[in-house]
Amino acid sequence: MDETYKPLVWLHGEVKTPPFSQEARIETGVLLRRLQQGENLGLPHSRPMPSIGAHCYELRVRDSGKNWRIIFRIDEDAILILEVFNKTTRTTPTSVIDTCKKRLSKYDKDVED
Repeated sequence: MDETYKPLVWLHGEVKTPPFSQEARIETGVLLRRLQQGENLGLPHSRPMPSIGAHCYELRVRDSGKNWRIIFRIDEDAILILEVFNKTTRTTPTSVIDTCKKRLSKYDKDVED
């Protein structure tokens, strides 16, 4: 692996088949690799999530009948994966936003200690 790639740090969730289809899992892997290489992804693949925090985004992967979302934060030295879920409504559930904020808070506190 190229030394300039940022590692993925999984605070929660995973991408595997099932529940992801093989095609969606591969697409997710390609998008995550592009993020690791420092590429800024925009719509339709990613959108900012300032409601969670600075440098937080939602990766969007369409699958057969499902809309997978991966909430992540881009740090200086890593890509933090906060949550993986099937989005069933137009807005991101408040419970997901709150959970991601708590995970970030705990992670940042642990890193400081």
